[in-house]
Amino acid sequence: MLRRIKSYFGLIVILLLSYWTIAPLLIPGFFPMHDDTQVARVQQMAKAISDGMFPVRWVPDLGYGYGYPIFTFYGPLAYYIGVLFMFIGADALIATKLMIITGILLSGIGMYYLARIFWGSYGAVIAALLYVYAPYHAVNIYVRGAVGELFGYAWIPFVFYALIKAHREEKFRYTVIAAVSYAALITSHNLTGLMVTPFVIVVLLFLTVFSPSSNKKARYYFLQFGIVLGLLISAFYWVPALLEMDYTNVISQVGGAADFREHFICLSQLWESQWGFGGSARGCIDGLSFRLGKIHILLSIASILIFLLTLRKKSQELAIAVAVGVIFLLTSLFLSLDYAKPLWKAVPVFSFIQYPWRFLILMSFFSSFLGGAVVWYIVNLPFVKTKQFIQTLFALTVSVGIVFFYARTFSPQIVFPRSASDYTSIIALRWYTSRISDEYLPKGFSKPYSSQDVSRETFSVVSGRAVIGKTGEKTQKKSAVIEGQTASTVHVSLAYFPAWKAYIDGKETPIDIEKNGMSVVIPKGEHTLIFEYKSTDIEKIANTSSLIGIIGLVAGIIFFTRKRIF
Repeated sequence: MLRRIKSYFGLIVILLLSYWTIAPLLIPGFFPMHDDTQVARVQQMAKAISDGMFPVRWVPDLGYGYGYPIFTFYGPLAYYIGVLFMFIGADALIATKLMIITGILLSGIGMYYLARIFWGSYGAVIAALLYVYAPYHAVNIYVRGAVGELFGYAWIPFVFYALIKAHREEKFRYTVIAAVSYAALITSHNLTGLMVTPFVIVVLLFLTVFSPSSNKKARYYFLQFGIVLGLLISAFYWVPALLEMDYTNVISQVGGAADFREHFICLSQLWESQWGFGGSARGCIDGLSFRLGKIHILLSIASILIFLLTLRKKSQELAIAVAVGVIFLLTSLFLSLDYAKPLWKAVPVFSFIQYPWRFLILMSFFSSFLGGAVVWYIVNLPFVKTKQFIQTLFALTVSVGIVFFYARTFSPQIVFPRSASDYTSIIALRWYTSRISDEYLPKGFSKPYSSQDVSRETFSVVSGRAVIGKTGEKTQKKSAVIEGQTASTVHVSLAYFPAWKAYIDGKETPIDIEKNGMSVVIPKGEHTLIFEYKSTDIEKIANTSSLIGIIGLVAGIIFFTRKRIF
């Protein structure tokens, strides 16, 4: 029992010392954030799943009550986790808090396991605490409310951990972890996945080239298989997100106020920039902080010295790990600075990232990893290595210093005495929250001017003489019995998306696209009108690809378990 506790002691320390990052989420009420839609999104996904929709693509009440396909375009994984908490009894607000707490703690766990491969338990604890307490992590949680990025940040260390372990031990279990964590990264936040993938590819190539020649081919397949499976498993999300965006106004988020040219970091801001709860602006004075963290910077610089000191010793593998970390850190830094503007202009895909300062995600990751290297070197000095008490005392002192120095940034601007109903009432969903994020509506959609103009009735007769009878309301299916004295045009308060199909008495009928919904012509007499969300061909292909990926993963587990290399 004591041995088991000792093996998890590092994780226990990390979870306990992470308390100050989650403390504001443990008190009643909630705080405002830039993307103040999180509680509503959790509630709407729970409603869609309860209605029988899976995977969830459409939410019924956002978009001013007309609905929109948010989870086709915005990473859904975090909200699935939030829904799990709702299904075990939490209300939407508590579930949202637990969702955020999960994302915070996952980041520390992942970094601990990754850093422990190279820096041992002491270095891993420090690297994990640096990662959890990184200032940009606090910005994403308590300023921006960027839940997708929060979870993307959490999965990054798991991806690299799995790749390195698969290369070292040649066991399929690490291919499984690589596939699942890479799929989780993409389905949490596609932009973080986009930013991380080039670094993943470089690591893959590096590990493949430097594999022992005797089993290079086997290790190559183990490494590649994990990433390919991850892409397949996550295809249900990223394929439609890429190919169906033209049906919405998502592309409006590229350029304008989010033009990358306006949002490069000034180098001085990484050392010190005023903490705030505003937005990003051009120049070196912003409404929110872009600190990397003084401890992170100093330890990263010190790691270069560690590289030079370890290069000629037996620990060349550790020297390589430091060198790769430094190169990746400097690459991330370069991409966030104005010097990289020609590259951003030359590579069109960069425009989707919107804000160069988003590379603080990777700078925080690599600098935290390097911080563990410095601690590893110190606790392994000849006069310290044999004195466990001194090692523990040193690691504990650094840990407390990290918490003391950074904890104050993990605090919201203000906490309001709000309950779940303040976020999930019809007026909150259809007006207040919808105004924050309406880019998932169709292009040219006529938005309401006031809360009085939001959609209230799903079906309405706009011409002819007819009466709306019994109606049915589910996320993916709307129905009504129409009793018409004449042929009539019936308006349906649903934002257009090609997945919606209309049926009169079971037969598909043409849809007319309106600026604020859709309409169909109903013949005279009594008829049943149904609007149903049917997966598009692209969504069917994407869903099938994910199913193939899951089957491949399960088949691999069975096969390699029998081969005793799982």
